[in-house]
Amino acid sequence: MPIDEPLLARLAAGDEAAIAATYRDYRGAIYTLAYRICQCEQEAMDVLQDTFVQAFTRIHQFRGESLWGWLRQIAINQCLSRLRKLKRARLKLLTDSDGVLANDAGPGVRLDLAAAFARLPADTRAVVWLYDVEGYSHQEIAALFGRSVSFSKTQVSRAHQKMRDWLDHSESEARCQPIATPG
Repeated sequence: MPIDEPLLARLAAGDEAAIAATYRDYRGAIYTLAYRICQCEQEAMDVLQDTFVQAFTRIHQFRGESLWGWLRQIAINQCLSRLRKLKRARLKLLTDSDGVLANDAGPGVRLDLAAAFARLPADTRAVVWLYDVEGYSHQEIAALFGRSVSFSKTQVSRAHQKMRDWLDHSESEARCQPIATPG
């Protein structure tokens, strides 16, 4: 879809009506993308806000043909940045006084696909979402993370295997549960 040059000019000029219309047009898609990657409503809302603040303050840097593609890229970068910060904070919280990571895995529970996806580490979840849902190539993901193509391929492969294992395990546990008898 060709970019609307007059809209870009209005956005660059700070036209409030153009900004509001663009926000209305893209807020749902940006929020959904952010929520799927971050798995947290508050983080998704923060990503939504930060994406539009960055986009509207840097609209003069837009050089693409798709406003949605540009906004999506900003949102993904915002998500990845937040996930890195959260990962560092979580590592600090999980590390005991000797610098050893504590085991925070709980007992096996029944999972559905969304729960299995949410159980993945944040970086892995982001890679899987970008690859499986957003359709990014391994090369594009590697560039986003500043890593190798094999990093992306490995993350996707291991995540798929973990999710299959979790789902298989939860199904077998469900089959082995005693049936409650009425009375």
